[in-house]
Amino acid sequence: MSREQLRQTFGEDADLYDRVRPTYPVELYDELATLLDVGQPRVLEIGPGTGQATRPMVERGWSVTAVELSPDLARVARRNLPDIEVIVADFDSWELPASTFDLVVSATAFHWLDPATRVQRCADVLRPGGLLAVVSTHHVAGGSQQFFRDAQRCYERFTDDADKDGGEGPQPADTIPRDASEFDESGRFGPVEFRRYEREQAYSAAEYLQLLSSYSGHRALTSERRDGLYDCIGALVEAAGGSVTKRYLTQLSAAISLNQPLANRGSG
Repeated sequence: MSREQLRQTFGEDADLYDRVRPTYPVELYDELATLLDVGQPRVLEIGPGTGQATRPMVERGWSVTAVELSPDLARVARRNLPDIEVIVADFDSWELPASTFDLVVSATAFHWLDPATRVQRCADVLRPGGLLAVVSTHHVAGGSQQFFRDAQRCYERFTDDADKDGGEGPQPADTIPRDASEFDESGRFGPVEFRRYEREQAYSAAEYLQLLSSYSGHRALTSERRDGLYDCIGALVEAAGGSVTKRYLTQLSAAISLNQPLANRGSG
């Protein structure tokens, strides 16, 4: 499946997505507040899903406008957070507003945007001195490491994405790159600041399979392959004692917008 097709899958079961997707560390928002140094920032969030990263910003009194591709995810986000503006649109082609924002943030969604235009478009909606914050989530070594090694055999049997971790399961957090090249090459931002947060979360067999069902690659499988994969993984969880622990790395990549003319903007 193409990137365009895969990113359309998340809204297929918006309520499941809302239930199972992990939230983000509180320290992330503390760091954003420090980097911004603005009491009540105007925020544009790209790809809020059902609001996992949005709620803590709203609770801090930040004014959030969100652009969400999926109408169904947007519906649940509005239900969860009725005071925010949720615009159903593809950020890649959305007509950028004339107003500017203090913060543009995208949490576990930036990689779905067009890499040829995403940084420039974010810069175009930021005020000079505003902040672009890209939050990525990674499954890293730790927790039930043997289970995740064993689970590679299930993926080898039932998917075409076999052995993507070399058969060893998730890799150490320090192997996840700190890559500033996209920011730097745009010429629109100052130096990139990186912050990292690690945490673990335990899942029962049913909870873990529901989590997998919120991932695009699993949703894209045929029902026959998916059922086989889930039976295989579910049996491994039960063999591991009925629960598994997954270790997450949340990485914040943030940079300040430079004071440059915004070529793509109107005068309104």
